[in-house]
Amino acid sequence: MGMKQAPKRSGEYLFEIIMRRYQVRATMMTSNRPLEDWGKLIGDVPAATAILDRFLHNAEVINITGRSYRLRDHAAKPEATQKKKPKPACEPVAK
Repeated sequence: MGMKQAPKRSGEYLFEIIMRRYQVRATMMTSNRPLEDWGKLIGDVPAATAILDRFLHNAEVINITGRSYRLRDHAAKPEATQKKKPKPACEPVAK
């Protein structure tokens, strides 16, 4: 959650999902945005507040910091960061 701003009325839909699962099923959500920004992302601050109220009631919040796991090999292999020239589809013909 948070890569793009959610479409209109998505706050209502997300609230409905959270309400149906609240204290019935486990729910996991990941986000690259702090909780304080969810009202702006959803476009509905009251809905975001209600969602977070229920979602965080018995939640375990895990904050992950540090470098991206996907980029772990780039530091170990400097040649991986250099761009290679693409090979031409066919060799030019001399006239």
